[in-house]
Amino acid sequence: MSDAQIASEIRTRPDGSCIAWITVDNPGKINILNSQLCIELRNVTNDVSRNPDLRAIVLTGAGDRAFIGGADIREMAALDSDSAATFITVLHEACAAFRFAPVPVIARIQGYCLGGGLEVAASCDMRVTAENGVFGMPEVRVGIPSVIEAALLPGLIGWGKTREMLYTGASFDAAEARACGLVEKVVSREDLDAAVETWLDGICASSPKAIRAQKALISKWQELSLEAAIQAGIVAFADSYRSDEPKKLMQGFINRSR
Repeated sequence: MSDAQIASEIRTRPDGSCIAWITVDNPGKINILNSQLCIELRNVTNDVSRNPDLRAIVLTGAGDRAFIGGADIREMAALDSDSAATFITVLHEACAAFRFAPVPVIARIQGYCLGGGLEVAASCDMRVTAENGVFGMPEVRVGIPSVIEAALLPGLIGWGKTREMLYTGASFDAAEARACGLVEKVVSREDLDAAVETWLDGICASSPKAIRAQKALISKWQELSLEAAIQAGIVAFADSYRSDEPKKLMQGFINRSR
């Protein structure tokens, strides 16, 4: 019986904010995702996302060897055309759970972040990696194209770097990931949690409703034309005034400025 699992924990910070920590834990297999783990990852993420007090999600891999080392090659080798469609769909659904979570999702990365694991990371809102991070999309080397949330890569790293990654299947280190914009921060292993906490400090110091509205708006921006995205922003701005939160927070800012 496999010990692989998706673990989740709700942590309450000193300021009272609730953060969901989700861990991909596949011992001895660099946290690779098989179809069952994809289903569990999707379900766990959707479950914690229903918490009305949730402020953010942190996704990480167990141990320091890997974030997610990719999808399960042994399972994929046994697929046919029909089962392949099912397999890749559940991986997409796991990615989509992070893309459309109502709060920001932080990818906390160590070690290997490859193939399906990189697609999961790309589906998160922000990515911080330890210096031992290794990134790549090696699918073409095993006879398949990179698909589903690999479509997010041009928006993160540009078309040229995307083509380089997907055509060559080559891996690159954390410094190159930072240089091309795939990750926002590179830190030492010892500073990884502190970097995550710094981002959480900023998120939790902000208006909960505004953060959720911003996440929803960014999700729309990825799919809309520029003019439609601007119009969606006008609607979101007006909707924010349906609560008293803007008035309270703005008045507090005015009072501090006197």
